[in-house]
Amino acid sequence: MESPRACQATIAGVKSDPRPTPSASPVSTVAAPVTHYENFPVASWLCPPALRPAIAALYAFARTADDIADEGDASPAQRLADLRAYEDDLKAIATGQAPSPRWATVYLPLRAVLERHRLPVALLHDLLSAFVQDIEKTRDAALYADRAELLNYCRRSANPVGRLLLHLYGVNSPQALAESDAICTALQLANFWQDLSVDIPRGRHYLAAGDCARFGASRDDLRALRCTPENKKLIADNVDWARSSMQKGAELVHRIPGRAGWELRLVVQGGLRILDKVDALQGASLRQRPRLHAWDLCVMLARALRM
Repeated sequence: MESPRACQATIAGVKSDPRPTPSASPVSTVAAPVTHYENFPVASWLCPPALRPAIAALYAFARTADDIADEGDASPAQRLADLRAYEDDLKAIATGQAPSPRWATVYLPLRAVLERHRLPVALLHDLLSAFVQDIEKTRDAALYADRAELLNYCRRSANPVGRLLLHLYGVNSPQALAESDAICTALQLANFWQDLSVDIPRGRHYLAAGDCARFGASRDDLRALRCTPENKKLIADNVDWARSSMQKGAELVHRIPGRAGWELRLVVQGGLRILDKVDALQGASLRQRPRLHAWDLCVMLARALRM
């Protein structure tokens, strides 16, 4: 699941040179440990130890794609070219071929995970398509037309992570998948509303044009990060939307076995806590990014125990 989209680390050479470079030493088939990536709050001490290598490999795949799409000063054209090359390596390992040396540290561990767990590769392609869309939308300073278009983005940017994890946990009922999608979408939306003060100055606009029109919110006011009455209502309504999605999926915590189910409880409560903080700012999240602090964990734990 996503940890709302939500600290980024540059991987040297990913964006500046599109040509593969040979590896100086043998490449490990074990992925580096998870440190941070918005869509992966897992692989912590609560995660089942047997699944940590698989989750680390998935994390490395998504982390690297995110860096290609978002880090450094590469042009949109270069980022798109690099993501195409990155996806070519995904296609290669999915058909039993060797990846290029450039991303071997990502794809050799991932190939082992794909073979062992029979993961649905289409979900990985969905993630890459979402990164491509982010680049194109930012390049064009484009708004999402409506919530349906934004949900389609969430379907590819966030929901695949939850479905991949459910596959690893052996949970695959239609109800569980739908609940996972609702949670992942809610977490993605929560991160959007948490990061308005960061995303809008960078040319990223996730408040849909239809919603802006419905509340009379001016795009000029949003660009200027003005906390107008219209913008307050716009943000509050979008927070309610995200909270409703989270509540729709919350029963999933009872379908995930063992420690992973407890981790999911904290993920859900973390997303809801962020939404509480955005709501409390009453539109001022346009100027400041709400954060979770150590004492929020106490609130999250208490709420998790009551789920």
